[in-house]
Amino acid sequence: MDTTTALPDPLGWTFDPDILRRHDRPGPRYTSYPTAPHFHDGYGAGQFHAAIARSNASTRPLSLYVHVPYCTSPCFYCGCNRVISRDRSKGAPYVDRVLAEADRVAPLFTSEREVIQLHFGGGTPNFLDPEQLSRLVEGLRRRFRFSEDAGRDFSIELDPRFVSPADIAVLAQLGFNRASLGVQDFDPAVQQAINRVQGVDETLAIIEACRGNGLRSVNVDLIYGLPKQTREGFARTLETVLAVRPDRLAIYGYAHMPHLFKAQRQIVDADLPDAERKLALLGLAVERLSAAGYQYIGMDHFALPEEDLSRAQRAGSLHRNFMGYTTHADTDLLGLGVSAISRIDNSYSQNPRDLNDWEARIDAGGLPVWRGLELDADDLLRAELIQQLMCHGRVDGHALAARHGVDFEQYFAAELVALRHLAADGLARYRDGVVAATRQGRPLLRLVAMCFDRYLQAPQQPARYSRAI
Repeated sequence: MDTTTALPDPLGWTFDPDILRRHDRPGPRYTSYPTAPHFHDGYGAGQFHAAIARSNASTRPLSLYVHVPYCTSPCFYCGCNRVISRDRSKGAPYVDRVLAEADRVAPLFTSEREVIQLHFGGGTPNFLDPEQLSRLVEGLRRRFRFSEDAGRDFSIELDPRFVSPADIAVLAQLGFNRASLGVQDFDPAVQQAINRVQGVDETLAIIEACRGNGLRSVNVDLIYGLPKQTREGFARTLETVLAVRPDRLAIYGYAHMPHLFKAQRQIVDADLPDAERKLALLGLAVERLSAAGYQYIGMDHFALPEEDLSRAQRAGSLHRNFMGYTTHADTDLLGLGVSAISRIDNSYSQNPRDLNDWEARIDAGGLPVWRGLELDADDLLRAELIQQLMCHGRVDGHALAARHGVDFEQYFAAELVALRHLAADGLARYRDGVVAATRQGRPLLRLVAMCFDRYLQAPQQPARYSRAI
């Protein structure tokens, strides 16, 4: 594909290499607003208790996120919070401590509040063996009221190298109906360079097992911009993956930040594709997904037109949080385990990122609240604005302002001036009170959102965020 020519497609946005090249800069991914770097240690267990008490005035369902930090080997590209260990016996005490944390927090919620969404992330959740996963899920089921609604969303991230079709049958029996599989790239040279050797057949067998056991959605993660990645190799990976038509696809751009992530120091800089080749890999993915009929959801995510995310986007009910895009907007999110983040009522809280710290707080008998943030009126206004931009690519400013009791153009006068820079390049527009990303701007949604981020006005280190492309 000629990367100098804009490529129109039916995904709801236009791949324009020149524009992407000019505006590729660091920025938040906006799984929250304010973003996690702005949480502070002045928020503790007392504020967490108060937030739950306020939230109990509603009957909002709950979303549970469980973080499993362990991985048996390091993937060099990874920037997640994980602990490398080949000792699988560490899973049992970790399960014990997560359930101990649940023992302390579950009674704080009123009993009628159902868990409509459950997500296991990591790390590698299937570091836990089927017996440990069963004990953890059933333990949570006894402590919380799990919904039996057909629309409930119980999902788990899986490393296909360490899971069998028989394990998938166990997960289905436990109630999981979604799975997300990491693939990244099937090219052997790339796999060697990132320390993640993974066979095609074993991966496809797990996708087949997920479908054979009744899971209603399978997601596959790919990454462009990896070391030794080529157009030809990535094209083969796309062809292989699209042939089995996963319900969702996430196409992430590799963010090389070795100053933040130690494992990335194992990657040879000279092996990374330059900016032009990386952009060409993205263009290739857009071209192939477009031809295969996938719908662009936002950021790096795509789904088949009848998948739940696509339906929610068309219905205007799509939501974005620390678990990514979700169809369950009206919930309180409770995070369990090391580094997990909660959004309860109008506050965020986070557990310690260090495993030893989290374990010590659990063993001491308290709640492991490390830091957090109470959202003020300005935060709530901007959070709703950014949420709508990230999920739907537009926001009705006058309707938003009316809900919050402000005049939109007065309140956001400076922000609308900042938006003009993107508008001049055809990335965004403001018309009749509506802020919207254009087709060219849809791949750069986070840059549109950044115009309205009050916290970015303070001095900071931009390198804490990945680049937009």
